[in-house]
Amino acid sequence: MKMKITIVIVVCLLLVTIVLTNIDNLYEVYYDMTEGLADFNVKGDKAIMKGLISKRTIKRVKDLIKEHPEVKTIVMEDVPGSIDDVSNLKASRLIRGAGLNTKVPEGGFIASGGVDFFCAGVKRTANENSEIGVHSWASEEVKNANELPKDHPEHQKYLDYYKEMGIDSDFYWFTIKSAPADSMHNMTQEERIKYGLLN
Repeated sequence: MKMKITIVIVVCLLLVTIVLTNIDNLYEVYYDMTEGLADFNVKGDKAIMKGLISKRTIKRVKDLIKEHPEVKTIVMEDVPGSIDDVSNLKASRLIRGAGLNTKVPEGGFIASGGVDFFCAGVKRTANENSEIGVHSWASEEVKNANELPKDHPEHQKYLDYYKEMGIDSDFYWFTIKSAPADSMHNMTQEERIKYGLLN
């Protein structure tokens, strides 16, 4: 009897370990089934991008660059954000490294982490009749980034990223003040130009 209980406990512990070590993959499967993860559909010298940015996006971007050297522009039709900020910034840097442009077409929608990805474009354009949504970020430890002091180290990875992309830090401070993490501010065309989002 004791042996059976021991076996059950060991099996349960193994299952918990498997789940915990693959939690990122489980998140990705969930989002892929419910909202769709980011993918690219190549049309000539353009790659149409739709979906949430995740860890998987890094490989998708690498494959795109390797397999489609003819692509010059990422057309972001519907990129509502990311489920992994670290992976988002990595994928974005790959876009910049490859010298690709980014574009939000008429009727297009990007928000949150999708805006960070957009910023990686060497040339960035957005139709006036598109939506670019920004807001503050939050994490398990931080309820609202706007409540952190300006010299808090959590800001630095974003400030470093925008600096690399040639975008003034004013844009970062604008985004985290524009709306709380659970809301969204749709940037006007004037704001897009003022903060250097378009070039």
